[in-house]
Amino acid sequence: MAIAQPGPPHSQSAPPLSLPDHTQLPCEDGEFVKNFQEHPQSVLLTDSIRPVLDALHPDGQYAIGQDSGIYWRLTDPPQRGAEAPDWFYVPNIPPLLDGQGRRSYVMWQEIVAPLIVIEFVSGNGAEERDTASPFSAEDAKAGKFWVYEQAIRVPFYAIYEVDKSSVEVYELVANRYQRCTPNKRGHFAIAPLSIELGIWDGEYFNQRLPWLRWWDQNGNLLPHGDERTEQEKQRAEQEKQRADRLAEKLRELGIDPDAL
Repeated sequence: MAIAQPGPPHSQSAPPLSLPDHTQLPCEDGEFVKNFQEHPQSVLLTDSIRPVLDALHPDGQYAIGQDSGIYWRLTDPPQRGAEAPDWFYVPNIPPLLDGQGRRSYVMWQEIVAPLIVIEFVSGNGAEERDTASPFSAEDAKAGKFWVYEQAIRVPFYAIYEVDKSSVEVYELVANRYQRCTPNKRGHFAIAPLSIELGIWDGEYFNQRLPWLRWWDQNGNLLPHGDERTEQEKQRAEQEKQRADRLAEKLRELGIDPDAL
């Protein structure tokens, strides 16, 4: 049975209502991770977008959740009032809360909604597209689509299907999700971050799959850590080759480059 939602006290003498925080709510529901691709996919999204978010938030005030609960409604049991997106980003909040790691994200505690949530489809996608309202029937469970659209009001919602090599992106417009149209590159613009989301066919974590990845607004792929390291090595090698060619030219002119 759902717990009554908080409201104003009945009298001046009524004690203040104490709502549970992230340390008092369950941080797991005992379900298995759905497949071996989900963990590296989350890591890939986080690793490649971190330089963008670090530049956007030089004070470090943002958080990324991976398969972590977002509590949006007080219910019994508590998990019925929560959704756990596979990946989400919340701007302008501290990564730690009261000096502790976050166990979950509690909407009535922090108010700020995630800017984007991403769900990885493991079945037929019905769960991720479920628009059922929790008020449609007694003790009904709200559908994920309805929760993100109507309860949490997430500006961008993405549904990624690795088996179909596809991603759908919805943007909240006038309190309703509108399905976004891909650009000429087949990507979806996430305008507040000046980046794009799309499908990249390649190898990561020793798996060649259609991975979900980020690009900048000019269509340049945002590299993950190993790719950034390789790019730095290539730049350093190119600089060395240029320096070697210049030194050779100077020697041909009878100038010792080491004496300059």
